Amino acid sequence: MPDAIIHTERLTKRYGHARGITDVDLEVRPGEVFGFLGPNGAGKTTTIRLLLDFIRPTSGRALLFGLDSRRDSRAVRRRIGYLPGELTLYDSLSGVELLTFFAHLRGLPSIDGGRRVAKRLDCDLTREIKALSHGNRQKLGLVQALMGDPELTIFDEPTLGLDPLVQAEFFKLVDELRAAGRTLFISSHNLPEIQRLCDRVGIIREGRLLAVESVSDLKRRAVRRLELRFAEPVTTERFASVPGVRELAIDGLHLSCVVTGSVDPILRAALELRVEDVISHEPSLEEIFLAFYGNGVSGGPPPDAVPTAGAPAEEVSHAA
Repeated sequence: MPDAIIHTERLTKRYGHARGITDVDLEVRPGEVFGFLGPNGAGKTTTIRLLLDFIRPTSGRALLFGLDSRRDSRAVRRRIGYLPGELTLYDSLSGVELLTFFAHLRGLPSIDGGRRVAKRLDCDLTREIKALSHGNRQKLGLVQALMGDPELTIFDEPTLGLDPLVQAEFFKLVDELRAAGRTLFISSHNLPEIQRLCDRVGIIREGRLLAVESVSDLKRRAVRRLELRFAEPVTTERFASVPGVRELAIDGLHLSCVVTGSVDPILRAALELRVEDVISHEPSLEEIFLAFYGNGVSGGPPPDAVPTAGAPAEEVSHAA
């Protein structure tokens, strides 16, 4: 087994004068769940398309399983499952017919693996695709990506449109695949989802890979905006020295602040008083990047700077 399942060297894609991605050096280890996090248009889908040889790089290269993504494209794809960010399927087929078609393309002996995943996700394979809701199409996309038990599965916004119960079952599947030694690459705009699923996270903005963080480090530096409402007026002095508290503002019964890392210290201080309400605000994903990196894309992050958030989806892709 290679030292890295995915390895890129100065991977660059330009669309004429438009930016794609620039000098992306990325490494995904065997058996890990790797998150790829970035706002709308950051270059996440462009990177995935380059890995899968759907588009060709302007410069640089990508290796998967130690094989060149261009020269060895067919051999690489045989070992990969893939869910696009926006799924385009054959509307006249049923779920069973679609899985059978994909099984023939991939050289799979049966669709039994797909049936097992479909049962886990409550995915009805008998209905025609044109009759399916967006969430049910997404479930079918997950089934086709996982049915061959691939060594590497690449997900682009995997939980988009899924209801909470199906999301929870998908999270269980990811945990089981990790335990079985499979490698997963999950591109998302959703930081809480990445924190829940992944071992490490690559953060991309404006086409540049800015950092690769362990999820534990990301959580340790997480920033939350809190509001507390008390039954009686409180003083600034009580909370000014609480670890991790910044931008503290108190107006009578109301306290607002930014907390870096664990919220336990401020909650312990607050519980000595009568708390009537607690509100946690999640900033937008753009605010995450402004807080983490400032207005530029170069240089390292400040020591206290990663909030938690969600944001809209990214680009359109197609299943193959």
